[in-house]
Amino acid sequence: MADLKEARVPDIGHADVPVIEVLVKAGDRVEKEQSLITLESDKATMEVPAPFAGIVREMKLKVGDEVSEGAVIALIEVVGAADTASPSPASGEGRGEGAGVRGGSDKETGRSPAAGANAQPTQESAPAPAPTAAEPKSAPAAAPAAQPAPAVAPAAARPPLDASIVMPGDAPYASPAIRAFARELGVDITQVRGSGRGGRIQREDVSAWVKHALASGARPSSGASASLGGLNLLPWPKVDFAKFGEIEEKPLSRIQKISGANLARNWAMIPHVTQHEDADITEMEAFRKQLGAENKELKISPLVFQIKAVVAALKAFPQFNASLDESGEKLILKKYFHIGIAVDTPDGLVVPVLRDCDKKGLLELAREMGEISKKARDKKLGPAEMSGGCFSISSLGGIGGTAFTPIVNAPEVAILGVSKAAMKPVWNGREFAPRMILPLSLSYDHRVIDGALAARFASFLANQLGDIRRLLL
Repeated sequence: MADLKEARVPDIGHADVPVIEVLVKAGDRVEKEQSLITLESDKATMEVPAPFAGIVREMKLKVGDEVSEGAVIALIEVVGAADTASPSPASGEGRGEGAGVRGGSDKETGRSPAAGANAQPTQESAPAPAPTAAEPKSAPAAAPAAQPAPAVAPAAARPPLDASIVMPGDAPYASPAIRAFARELGVDITQVRGSGRGGRIQREDVSAWVKHALASGARPSSGASASLGGLNLLPWPKVDFAKFGEIEEKPLSRIQKISGANLARNWAMIPHVTQHEDADITEMEAFRKQLGAENKELKISPLVFQIKAVVAALKAFPQFNASLDESGEKLILKKYFHIGIAVDTPDGLVVPVLRDCDKKGLLELAREMGEISKKARDKKLGPAEMSGGCFSISSLGGIGGTAFTPIVNAPEVAILGVSKAAMKPVWNGREFAPRMILPLSLSYDHRVIDGALAARFASFLANQLGDIRRLLL
């Protein structure tokens, strides 16, 4: 006998989670563990399965509803094996109407044996306005559909879940939020391959597609071309270098692969401008050496002074301590001061983050920077130690150079490049005097920061480094 039961939302770990997809409709036959709806929290997308098999008699939720644990999803009629013939007409009906419903398409493949492979051709050959005399023939034709053997077969006969089954035609299998994210980047979502269950496209898949397109130099599709600022790149050249002489192949490290893709994306998608400035650090250097002599157990590098100067500049110019939101329409202003420090390791560049730099003195920062730099070189940095940065500093002062263009580390909006300080003659109004000059290169996201603001920031930063007493203000 039929038994009507409620399918409810299980413990999903969140409250008021929106429904982004309804995968079945009234009249559909569902198997146990078959997905009924899709929910999307701010952290993840999840599909809620049916707790038992049966026929959906009524859907209680629609797209846009917000649900919590215990909410009723649907009323499902649990049907015994002996009753499987009765829903045949409904199943046939579902086949006619479910072409545009993801769940419907999935169920059709599993339901078609039960609905009767022989029954459907009979129904198709008999048009709707058939003579009354033809109608009695449809009853015997439907009878084979109720044979018990196929009723047990749907799970085994149903092909594996994939995007071609759950979506009609060539439509991509992705939630509205992911579609919107792809549109923001200008990515043709039909070109993206999903890594989620059943080929579902996730946010990471769209990001990975962009990274791959940038890193490989492949010619993007028309939709993706817009996201890359109209870049219509030729394919990366394929060259047999061995024809020209002896070669050696060396695989890139994991860090190089990850950072390379990120840098390529950031360079192509962020409109970079670099502001150059010189800072007179003569007095700062004298004080730094004195401080180092008094604290021999610590390595007090110029970087700790640069961190404190950057924090002061971020406080004075809050727009630099910000990030664009995912839509690109809002600016998120941060009230904390976490500074990323680029560290050169044998495997590539990593950027650990020093937190709450506004609350720490020079000696504490020196100690913490020594510890985190060692962890970076020993490959012991955790994900938490490399996330949450507000602003990054890339210092090449220990190597050389007079200026460079550092690449902004998204989602930050600016980065400071520091080159090698050098003694230079500077006119003081009466004569040329030797001064220690530090070249600064400030790269910024021109969507958020204009040139005048960047020039003021760089000048303020140079003044802070030129007179370390200002760091106490």
